[in-house]
Amino acid sequence: MKRFRVIFMGTPEFAVPCLASLAEYCEIVGVITQPDKPSGRGQKLRPSPVKVWAENHGYPVWQPAKVRTEDCVAFLREKKPDLFIVVAFGQILSQELLDIPKYGCINVHASLLPRYRGAAPMQWCIINGEKETGVTTMFMDAGLDTGDMLVKETMPIGEDATLEDVHDGLMNLGAKALYETLEKLSEGTLERHPQTGESNYAGRITKETGHIDWTKSAEEIHNLVRGLNPVPGAYTFLDGKKFKIWKAELAEKTEVMEQHTASDLQPGMILAANAKDGLLVVTGQGILKILEIQAPGKKRMDTAAYLNGHGIELPAVFESAGS
Repeated sequence: MKRFRVIFMGTPEFAVPCLASLAEYCEIVGVITQPDKPSGRGQKLRPSPVKVWAENHGYPVWQPAKVRTEDCVAFLREKKPDLFIVVAFGQILSQELLDIPKYGCINVHASLLPRYRGAAPMQWCIINGEKETGVTTMFMDAGLDTGDMLVKETMPIGEDATLEDVHDGLMNLGAKALYETLEKLSEGTLERHPQTGESNYAGRITKETGHIDWTKSAEEIHNLVRGLNPVPGAYTFLDGKKFKIWKAELAEKTEVMEQHTASDLQPGMILAANAKDGLLVVTGQGILKILEIQAPGKKRMDTAAYLNGHGIELPAVFESAGS
């Protein structure tokens, strides 16, 4: 493979395997990542995972607040890169930047484009109940994840797969897709495929995204819970107190369900909270069984353990989003 002269742009853990892989077969002339951000109770500045890896391996790191400034553009132009490789960087590149590298800018995106363009493709794939996802490499253009597609790698999403599961799977799949892309580019066999067909936008996840609406179906809430695990987490309120829900499943028929008629039930109603039946909650369609919960000021724990130590007095109703 041709030893391309590369400037890498990336920030989170997701980008690290791509950077590590590039180091084996390309000349990395520099790494650009987001500025250190305050984190934790002490709000100490914390470097990005990409910065930590790059500095540990002796690569120069640059952290411009805005990569689109004239000074930054001029600086990068002086480096005469063959390629920019961009993986979950977190800043938009101007056309002026895109025009710098000899062979263009290649992005590794965590979805099967043109579906799930945007900032949070992994989360929304799970929340929307998709059965398959993957990574797509593409030549970047001035649009938002609209450039010509190059290589795709697919991965199934299990019924109980969490964001952590999908993240870790795609993180390594991304490095594989990137290697295949640059290998084909080196050989002159890389084909460009314009994005056609149905697309959708995967916007940023906010705290409000995780607020459970119990009028939705048990399956939809189950998907929300796993799509936001481990961050930021799905949550609900009971008597004004915030509870995070970390793991759930669709409940099987039990005796306690058969004791109620449909007219008795309302979304958010806690049907059972005991060792025998577990923590069962009524939804707009079906019953959800909560398997892992986090009470205010407590650590996340198995629901059975929580009920043994605390208990929930019935009747009780979880508040829905928007109520």
